[in-house]
Amino acid sequence: MFRKIHSNRDPRDTLYRELRKEFSVYAEKGNNFGKQFAAKYPRLLFGLMTALLLASAVLAVWLHPKMVPPEKVKVKPRSEVLNSSFDQILAAGAALKTTIHLRRQVDSITAKRVLTKADSLTLVQDLDSLQHIRLTLPH
Repeated sequence: MFRKIHSNRDPRDTLYRELRKEFSVYAEKGNNFGKQFAAKYPRLLFGLMTALLLASAVLAVWLHPKMVPPEKVKVKPRSEVLNSSFDQILAAGAALKTTIHLRRQVDSITAKRVLTKADSLTLVQDLDSLQHIRLTLPH
């Protein structure tokens, strides 16, 4: 089952070499045709290359508008940055205070053995409020 397989293949015969042997006739014909065409119509080839370069440049700009540099972003004055940062700190503090209050209320409701209809409604509202606070705070 695990016998060594012996090959009588010449180690110089590679896939590239075999493909070259098989298709070299067609490659030579194509190469000769290309040389004759380039010698016969050099201006046409130059014009075609120029047109393709221009089309490539136009498509690059048209299809990729991010390549055009954006306008400079206006820098906010330092006082506005400080005020907005301070407002964010105050908002986070208020959210934390509300979260602590809601958590205590949820814990007290869930500690009960039997919940009334009012307890269930309060619990749902508190959990929704906690979820809303969690989603509105930046991470």
